[in-house]
Amino acid sequence: MTRRIWDISERIEPGTATFPGDNPFSQEWVMQMSEGASCNVSTIRMSVHVGTHTDAPLHYDASGQDIASVDLQTYTGRCRVLAVTPVGSPPQVSAEALEDAALDGVERLLLRTSSSHDHTRFDPDFASLGAASARVLVDRGVRLVGIDTPSIDHATDKDLGGHHALCSGGVAILENIDLTGVPEGDYELIALPLRIVGCDSSPVRAILRELP
Repeated sequence: MTRRIWDISERIEPGTATFPGDNPFSQEWVMQMSEGASCNVSTIRMSVHVGTHTDAPLHYDASGQDIASVDLQTYTGRCRVLAVTPVGSPPQVSAEALEDAALDGVERLLLRTSSSHDHTRFDPDFASLGAASARVLVDRGVRLVGIDTPSIDHATDKDLGGHHALCSGGVAILENIDLTGVPEGDYELIALPLRIVGCDSSPVRAILRELP
């Protein structure tokens, strides 16, 4: 039986929103068949944080692992999609909501903070996880956390408390996932990073697959 797949990756194209200051996506054709070449070849330029991506510890720890060194087992396996309602200003996922959630045995958790997702718009008031909620997930044994916004920490949080709390517990991070139309529940996650040596992050083609 064919298992259904949900593509939870953002589209990467010139209109894909970037974090302020990051390089947007652009593409240049090096060879084109329409101009007589034997094949089409292009070059792309973009921040490794454009679209759906995973942060390596090197992103926020000068001595941390690069993305080529992370444990790939973390990015594949059973996961849970959980809808949450962020609170406060700027909005955050509350630690209490995660403490009350049925997460026993959940190693990979994807947080849906909104019913819709627009990859072409950067929302300066995006919802984040923050340090307190990150510590709750570490204590509950989560190995990977994903969120449908640009960052685990809000844009104004220069201490990156959520990132550091997750790193202290060995928790991998997925950002900019698109959970539009994905029901809450359990799935198989596949979201492998590229093997880019010395890099702080990598785009991923993240999918959820129906469990057998």
